Formats: sequence, C-alpha cells, structure tokens
Amino acid sequence: LVLFLSFWSLAEGGKLLVVPQDGSHWLSMRVVLEKLWERGHKIVAVIPEATLLMKSSQSFTIKTYSVPYTQEFLDRYYRSIAEKSFDNLPFLEKYTVLLRNISEATNMFSSTCRHLLYDEELMKYLHDSKFDAIMMDPVLPCGPIIAEYLSLPSVYFMRGLPCTFDYKAAQCPSPFSYVPRIFMSSSDHMTFMERVKNVLIGFSEHLLCYFFYLKYENLASEFLHREVTVLELFSKASIWLMRYDFVFEYPRPIMPNMVYIGGINCEQKKPLSKEFEAIVNASGEHGIVVFSLGSMVSEIPMKKAAEIADALGSVPQTVLWRYTGEVPPNLPKNIKLVKWLPQNDLLAHPKTRAFITHGGSHGVYEGICNAVPMVLMPLFGDQMDNAKRVESRGAGLTLNILEMTSKDISTALKAVINDKKYKENIKRLSELHLDRPIHPLDLAVHWVEFVMRHKGAPHLRPAAHDLNWIQYHSLDVIAFLLTVVLLSLFISLKCCLFCCRRCCCKKGRTRKPTKSKS
Repeated sequence: LVLFLSFWSLAEGGKLLVVPQDGSHWLSMRVVLEKLWERGHKIVAVIPEATLLMKSSQSFTIKTYSVPYTQEFLDRYYRSIAEKSFDNLPFLEKYTVLLRNISEATNMFSSTCRHLLYDEELMKYLHDSKFDAIMMDPVLPCGPIIAEYLSLPSVYFMRGLPCTFDYKAAQCPSPFSYVPRIFMSSSDHMTFMERVKNVLIGFSEHLLCYFFYLKYENLASEFLHREVTVLELFSKASIWLMRYDFVFEYPRPIMPNMVYIGGINCEQKKPLSKEFEAIVNASGEHGIVVFSLGSMVSEIPMKKAAEIADALGSVPQTVLWRYTGEVPPNLPKNIKLVKWLPQNDLLAHPKTRAFITHGGSHGVYEGICNAVPMVLMPLFGDQMDNAKRVESRGAGLTLNILEMTSKDISTALKAVINDKKYKENIKRLSELHLDRPIHPLDLAVHWVEFVMRHKGAPHLRPAAHDLNWIQYHSLDVIAFLLTVVLLSLFISLKCCLFCCRRCCCKKGRTRKPTKSKS
C-alpha cells in the first residue's frame, strides 16, 4: 500500500525547473523545494559547478554546468566582498570602488549565464523535459531568459531587485512621497529633505540599472534572436513570492500577483546539542547573546575584532560568537567562539537576551519570530534598509560598523538588554507576525503548485502591461480634455465677442444725430 501511494503521488506530481541564486538566497528557497519534493513533485535545479552554498541534494535532481572560474576563485571573490565591507574610504573613492565592483560582478555572472544558455546538451535536456513551471531568484536574470526561451510560466522567489525593478516590472505604484527607495535607509515617514533625496535616487536608478543589466540585456537579445529588455523579461512573472511582510516592511501598494511570505525561513525550535545546551545552562540568570554576521562573514579585521571583544566583555551575559578568524588577544572569558551555531534554535531559547546581527533578512526574521531584540551592524546590500526598518519599529539599535567604538557597542547592547521597551516592541512584532491564517512556507508551496496546475496566473496580470507610458499616465486623455476645454473657451470667447460687436453696431445705427447749436 505504501509503495502504491508513493507511485501514485509521483504520478500526480508535476515537474518544476529551478534556477536559484547562491548564498543566503539559496537557504530559504531550498526549504520550499524540499517541501514540494515531499508532496510528490519532481524538482530539477540547475546550478554552476562552482558554488558557495548550493550543493547536491537527495531531495531533488541537480544539473550542473561549467563556469569560467574555479571554486577557489569564487571563495576568494565572496571573501573579498566581506573584507571590503570594513574599508572606510572617502566618498568619491567609495563610489569608484562601487562602480568597479558592479562591473566585476556583471562581467562574472553574465559570463556564467552565457555558459548556461550555450550548454547545448543541458538546454536540450531542459527543453525535452517538458516542465510545468520554472521557479527562480531573478536578481541575476538568467532564469527569466530561460523561462522565455522554454515558454514556461515562472514563479519569482526573492527579497527584492535593484532599482525597484520588481515593482516596476509588476506595474506596481511606488510613490516617492512615502515609499523609500533601496539604499535610502529611511523610514516611510520622511522629512522634506529625505523626500528630495528619495526623488533624486529614484530618477538615478535607471542609469544604475542600465549599467547593471546591460550585459544581460544584450545576452538575452542575442540568445532569443530578438530585441528584448530586462524589464520586459521580469514582467512575464506569473507570481512574485516576496520574502517579507508588512510587520517588517513599510505599508505600500502591491499587485494581486505579489504574495508576501516573510518569515518562511523561521523553523520550529529543535533541541540544542549537548555542547550548546551546556553553554546556555552555564550562563546562569544573565542568559546569552547570539552574535553572527551571516553566512558570508565569519572573520573580520583584527582591530575591529578586538574592539568588539572589548565591548562584549562589558556585559555579564555569555556571548556565542560565530567567528573563524584569528582570536583577538583581549578575548574575555564570557565570549565563546564557534565556527557554526544553530542560530534559530539559540534565538528560540528563553535565556537569549539579545541578537547581534548584520541585518540580513533571514537573521532579522529569526529575531522577529523568536522575539529577541537586536543590535544591527549592516555591511552591504539591503542590510542598511533592513536595519532601519527594525530600528524604526523600536525593536533594536543600528551601529555603523566602520565608525562604531567599543563604547558604542557596549552602550547599544546594554540598552537592548536592559531597556524593557525593546523587548516589548519585538514581542509585539513577533505576535503580529505569527498571527496569520497560514504559514508562509505553506503559502509559498500553494502558489508554486497553483502556477504548475494552471500553467500560470494570467487572471492576476493587470492590463497596465499592455499600455505604453502615455496611456498608463492618461496623458493622451489629459491632452484631449485640455484641448476640448481650450476649444470650448475659444468658441465661447468668439461668441461673446461676436455678440458684443453686433450689439455695439446696432446701438450705433439707432442713435439719433444731435443738432449743432451753431
């Protein structure tokens, strides 16, 4: 009977193609894929030979393709990103470095995409497999090109796109007045000058993304044998699975095919290992502090590490620090350095008093789910914006990792531990986040299966996609109405002038001539 049911589930299941992104992006997507596999679907993930976190899996099929770099080069590249985050450079030099980094990244990843698209054997396999849908993280738009080539309905699984391309591609309104642009580090309640900055950033986004996506646009046009824009490719998404919710994100308009699944990475608490359980129990009444700067940063410059160690030694709590670099010479006794830690399980422990994090969306949501106040040290990407959102909710404090001193760290950490308002605010956010009709993981699985069953979701696609810029903003209607009004005013004015002339002429003819006294 079990054998029959397993074969029946496989027969009922669909076939899903997956084009993921490396790094922390992969961690939450993998959870969804494993759930889909448990429900009887056949999953095929296409990944490069050299990866940071994407490895083989027993749950689904992995197809690899060659890339123009080695595993050692990739490890060095990601390590250099982390190291550069601690470089305190002047503004102009920092801007120059940013442009150079963008150029290097686009060259590297667009070349990776080219190797995938022109792998004839792999592309033939994908074409002959007759998938029901494709799921991807589109931040690097190789997946949308494949979706267009194979004519597959697509599900986007993502945190966000540069230059708010996600909302532009979905035809979603994003007013400058209360929707802060990415890298703004502002709340939705902006001052006048912040709104000025928001508008300027919004107008400059087009130029930034032109350079960021130019190589992909040229590659897509070359591969598909027609002129195509990246925005056009993004607009073909059937469902957008957005890895945040309005407990964390500021309220804003969304489209019907945008589904918020924030907290999808929050798992049920598992028992701690004997090693970590012993450390937690030994902390006594003071409890513990969890410290991690994410999956990409586990070592930092010695000077900064020594400052952090000095600050952490000023609190009575035991600090579990994920750190693999050289041990600081001033390491206090209350700090335990570990190469890996069960972050979610530690945060769920009742003895956890605070969470020091880089502000990545995974860590932030684990902090919210487990109601742990945070000290945020953002490094790059969207982490500054994430930190601002937590701070504006009163659930934590943000530090500038380049400028912070030992005193700043100590003061912030003591504040979130001892000031009850931070615990109360994060607890309120946690209660709001967990008060939901369906778990984000089940919601994500439902919409992936929905697209697979119905071959897309065209009924959720707004007609705005079929309008040009003039029609979308009703400029033609405004021009027409303005013409009608002006023409009516002109005719009315002419009629009034004509009537006045007739009246004046008539009075002139009927007026009697006066006799001359002479």
